[in-house]
Amino acid sequence: MSAVILYDYWRSSASYRVRIALNLAGIAYQAVPVDLLKGDHKSPEHIARNPQGLVPALLINGALLTQSLAIIEYLDETVPSLKLLPTDPIERAKVRAIAHAIAMDIHPVCNMSVVNHVTDLVGNLDETRKTWMNKFIGSGLAAVEKMLENSPGPLCYGSTPTLADICLIPQIYNARRWGVDISGLPRINAIEAQLAENAAFRSAYPKANSKA
Repeated sequence: MSAVILYDYWRSSASYRVRIALNLAGIAYQAVPVDLLKGDHKSPEHIARNPQGLVPALLINGALLTQSLAIIEYLDETVPSLKLLPTDPIERAKVRAIAHAIAMDIHPVCNMSVVNHVTDLVGNLDETRKTWMNKFIGSGLAAVEKMLENSPGPLCYGSTPTLADICLIPQIYNARRWGVDISGLPRINAIEAQLAENAAFRSAYPKANSKA
């Protein structure tokens, strides 16, 4: 395999997901920071990688891939040992539903570009931002907790990490960052505690990947 390059930002949820998946796959990669605070994602160089001006972007096997879930499913399809989705179509759909509830419902409305636009419109930057995050992360994770009630095993599905776990852990990080009270979500807290012991998740943690 040629050199694998991940263009990411240490605090980006989407980048965090891909770091976890690469670690689980046992794929060594070179991390190239794209500093969102400095506007690196809007540079012509990065727009050439990803026309959306987002992170992550992954250069692998000569192809430049974008969108975290698409990247993770590519890895799952090309690394037989990963098995991030169940083989049964119904169970596979359930795992995808949990992942999508986080990555497609919670994450987009809590993206910093969205939240910054809201604060530009209404002002009161810090209070508005925290209220917004608490509303959408809190209600979103409460719904995910319900979705997990009948899932088998100690993790989101079974005893090994799936696409759902890869999406959940970065969202828990965001919840704690913004002071969202998730103490009443026992299943989510139990999953977080178990995966804190997993080396692939631990080494993908934002502080471990900060260049600051």
